[in-house]
Amino acid sequence: MELQHSTNHNQASWKEIPWNSTEDCSLSVSGTTLLIIAYSTVMAVGLIGNSCLVFVITRHKEMHNVTNIFIVNLSCSDILTCIICLPVTIIYTLMDHWILGETLCKLTPFIQCISVTVSIFSLVLIAMERYQLIVHPTGWKPMVAQSYLAVAITWIVACMISVPLLSYNVLTLPFQNFSTPLPINDNFICMEQWPSVKERRAYFTSLLVFQYFLPLVLIMVCYLHVYLRLRRRKDMVDRGRNTAQKKNKGSMRINAMLVAIVVAFALSWLPLNVFNTVFDWHHELIPSCSHDIIFSLCHLTAMISTCVNPIIYGFLNSNFQKQLKSTLLRCRCWGVVERYESVPLSTVSTEVTKGSILSNGSVSNNT
Repeated sequence: MELQHSTNHNQASWKEIPWNSTEDCSLSVSGTTLLIIAYSTVMAVGLIGNSCLVFVITRHKEMHNVTNIFIVNLSCSDILTCIICLPVTIIYTLMDHWILGETLCKLTPFIQCISVTVSIFSLVLIAMERYQLIVHPTGWKPMVAQSYLAVAITWIVACMISVPLLSYNVLTLPFQNFSTPLPINDNFICMEQWPSVKERRAYFTSLLVFQYFLPLVLIMVCYLHVYLRLRRRKDMVDRGRNTAQKKNKGSMRINAMLVAIVVAFALSWLPLNVFNTVFDWHHELIPSCSHDIIFSLCHLTAMISTCVNPIIYGFLNSNFQKQLKSTLLRCRCWGVVERYESVPLSTVSTEVTKGSILSNGSVSNNT
């Protein structure tokens, strides 16, 4: 889930490149244009959407609850990817050599690995919080101060996990240690130089497990317990008051929204994880001429995950839309803030979430 498998094979792969190949591997003009438009669209949607999400939540103190803090943390990691990793990746992929200097060569894969790790850890924290609040409503409740501590820990752990990428990515001339029958240009490339292939495989395999599979399994277990508890609660409230039914439906909508974010994240990163795994263990299965375009499509699919959070949580949430509109109107001194109907959090927390909600401290009836 990093930039390291970008447009150039590592040294182990270079030894097996068929030097007598005369096939033209360059992208067509239309293909290049589509790639630029696709990356630009993802970058714009991800940057604007996540910025709006962070802006609205941070501006309203009543929205500073545990779940929203983790949502903001998720958005911040996506913003970091949109600002640094996406532009660098498209430039490198299209030019096929590195023009951005040694600092960015080291920082770009390092930052992207941090961003992905923070994102998945944030989703894990959200799932664990929902599990604790719904499955054990009378037990320990996470506090806002503790959520800030958890956010700080996720960034520290993510930085530690990503340190090898900072160390082993170097700016170098291609094929400088090989004798080839073809003339080689003097353009620099950004590549990894690991002490051994075994160490590289061990690192990225461990990264795949701890950065993708295990977190998703933990999230799945948490939400399965939440779903089963809400199902049992629904059977109980069906025989109770109408107000209790509304509370339970509101909680189910919230959890369905969070599950949708997790599923979208998992599916968007799956193609790149498959590509990276194949590259690490059987790089010869990837055609040399198709390597760049396959990687670009897989990487672009993964980057769509930066748009998932604001679209599902924000712009498909009518409550968030109204909150954003009222905030913009207030900032520009336009008229009166729009009022809208909602179910107060205080009526939901004691039975359903006990202290966490996704939007303005309320669950909108039309969310």
